[in-house]
Amino acid sequence: MGYLETYFDRLLPIIEADLRSVLTPPEEAPALPYRMLHYHMGWVDAHGNPIEGKRGKRLRPAITLLACEASGSHYDAARPAGAAVELIHNFSLLHDDVQDQSQTRHGRATTWTIWGANQAINTGDMMYALANLAIRRLSGQGTDPALLARQVFLVNDTCLELTRGQHLDMAFETRDEVSVEEYLDMISGKTGALTATSAQIGAIAAGASAEVCEHYRQFGFNLGMAFQIQDDILDIWGDEQQTGKQAAIDIYQRKKSLPVLYGLAQSESLRALYRDYPVFAAAEVSQVIMRLDEVDARGYARELVQRYTSQTLEHLRAAKPAEEAGQALLELVGMLLNRQK
Repeated sequence: MGYLETYFDRLLPIIEADLRSVLTPPEEAPALPYRMLHYHMGWVDAHGNPIEGKRGKRLRPAITLLACEASGSHYDAARPAGAAVELIHNFSLLHDDVQDQSQTRHGRATTWTIWGANQAINTGDMMYALANLAIRRLSGQGTDPALLARQVFLVNDTCLELTRGQHLDMAFETRDEVSVEEYLDMISGKTGALTATSAQIGAIAAGASAEVCEHYRQFGFNLGMAFQIQDDILDIWGDEQQTGKQAAIDIYQRKKSLPVLYGLAQSESLRALYRDYPVFAAAEVSQVIMRLDEVDARGYARELVQRYTSQTLEHLRAAKPAEEAGQALLELVGMLLNRQK
């Protein structure tokens, strides 16, 4: 068994227990709002019955706890921060599902499709507030108030980056031209920022030096960037049997992912396809992929993944992590960036 698997077996039940603790309703609280929170987290069905369905991977709080232990402290010190990070992630998903009109998440109906957009937005607002409360609620007596304040500030600063990234993502939908550089700036807010915080806040909770905390921030940021671009590659060229998604789903949905933006910048014939066909059928999708292959858009995206991966590993080494937790983080990088789904 590898270091990462050992840590996951130990940490994921703890993370889940902390999340349930934060999302336990007060006795006087209306039941339905918390049922909606629990539904989104994958704990209950729409009627409030407990289920064992698909849930998020809880990778971000796992990174938080591993970064804490890799920084020389026991992971218990980062448990409040880990819960906050996961709740911030889920607050953004609740709002994104409404804004993107997404019908499903983890193979079942999204919250807004059951209770309506207004209630889903309100549920997201609750999740945001509870994320802020998690750090203080779960922290034990005697925790340094200044350390807690740094963590709360970082969580809120990250929320600003998430909303900036989402603003850009929505704005790009109405624009004919978006550059690769603008796309990278957008995903730095939507994906890079939260992964950066997941690692940095773990080091902060451990009481690590400013230099070490910065290395973990850069480790998480570059990991998040590489992860998103790898996703872009798989969403076009991935094996449908492995990804569980429709082949070339990003092309059918005309998403402005990194390979597409690179291809559009390089190929007039590809630009013509996007201009002449407002809706893509299978024939047009095949043509788009052919044009992307002609300019080696997949190769360009893979080069960027490698560049961000190199930076990820460089900052992990510079942080001088404790052996076992550091090895687990190294294995996590390999698992995320060599995946085929």
